[in-house]
Amino acid sequence: MTPRELLDTADVPGGEPLRLFRRGDDHMIVLERNELMNSRMSGSEEALAVMTLERLGKREARVLIGGYGMGFTLRAALAVLGGNARVTVAELVPKIVDWARGPMAALTNGCLDDPRVKLVFDDVGRVIADGQNAYDAILLDVDNGPDGLTRVGNDSLYSMRGLDSARQALRPGGILAVWSAAPDPAFARRMRDSGFLVEEVAVRARQNGKGPRHVIWFGKRR
Repeated sequence: MTPRELLDTADVPGGEPLRLFRRGDDHMIVLERNELMNSRMSGSEEALAVMTLERLGKREARVLIGGYGMGFTLRAALAVLGGNARVTVAELVPKIVDWARGPMAALTNGCLDDPRVKLVFDDVGRVIADGQNAYDAILLDVDNGPDGLTRVGNDSLYSMRGLDSARQALRPGGILAVWSAAPDPAFARRMRDSGFLVEEVAVRARQNGKGPRHVIWFGKRR
């Protein structure tokens, strides 16, 4: 097997560094020994956008995406949304965007330059807290799920207080969608207890329906 090549390292505020690897045409973002993202596995991240917008039923939506990652969710959202839609991407680690415009430019495919996109370098929790009735959908994929693997500060997003903040940032009928690498019954209960109508869906990591099984929660504001 071709060995992985380390391309760069990125500091994460309040967390351990991320490392970008390449093996052939594939890229991997790794935290310690955990592979957080792989360019060969985009299915569930794309589903986060597509399935949310299907449920929303609104092409000219205002959408907030927490975490750029490898851009799978953003590109999938832009492919579905109309010309007057607006997508805010909150990314805490500027180097992630440097990688998107540099080593992974072919994967990015110009999505960050789409006129519908606004890029904000900030903690998505602060962006959510600053928005009252601002979004039709909030898509969160900032960690490995509600367990806050990347940085402890992410845990607040999935607390009752964080969920209440997200609910207030949504317009009536808006949807909070949360990606996770694994089920989390306690988090699903918190979503329901915070006033969302919750649907939990299992999705495969790969576009072809294979690979690990991930989870997406869709919480609709009543």
